Amino acid sequence: MAIRTRKNTDKIPEPTLRRLPWYLSCAKLMREKGEKFVSSTQISKQINIDASQIAKDLSYVDISGRTRVGYEIDVLVQVLEDFLGFTNLHRAYLFGVGSLGGALLRDSGLAHFGLQIVGAFDINPHLVGTEINGIPIYHSDEFEERMLADRVNIGVLTVPISIAQEITEKMVAGGIKAVWNFTPFRIRVPESIVVQNTSLYAHLAVMFNRLSENQLKVGS
Repeated sequence: MAIRTRKNTDKIPEPTLRRLPWYLSCAKLMREKGEKFVSSTQISKQINIDASQIAKDLSYVDISGRTRVGYEIDVLVQVLEDFLGFTNLHRAYLFGVGSLGGALLRDSGLAHFGLQIVGAFDINPHLVGTEINGIPIYHSDEFEERMLADRVNIGVLTVPISIAQEITEKMVAGGIKAVWNFTPFRIRVPESIVVQNTSLYAHLAVMFNRLSENQLKVGS
């Protein structure tokens, strides 16, 4: 099987990037069941995405399958993990150790997907100086000093929305290059800064709306 991770500068559509981890998870599950090969059709049946769309998405990682056999699962997993950046650990800080922030610190699974949170920041005196899951919690005023030692370029934002922009600006000024924003606030950053917005509340709103629509259809 020919395997070549694409090196060109074509920008990959965001929907494709969102789907690739689904294919990776599906391939891993099939490997656990002892399977050696997997086709786009088999993946399609597992995750309810059209097989032609899966084949198109996988073309971005430039991996070739065998006719009537599909993709070699071990190679597909390796290529997808490399392509998605999951094989390299990206060091990150977390800002705001509330209920959501604390839960993320306890999520050891993040490291399996390439994210290593090496420190957290808060102003709560009951939290500063403690650890969660082995991750130290510092006072927010220590951020600039810690940046000099830890070589971090990703910030995970889980602060209250009232200070989301303020903390974002502090992060960027201190050298953070990418922000994973869990707040429902649309932060403003320079064009050179990468932002990924993951608002649980926005997803809840979509789910509630669709649920309501389905209930209306059933009742009509």
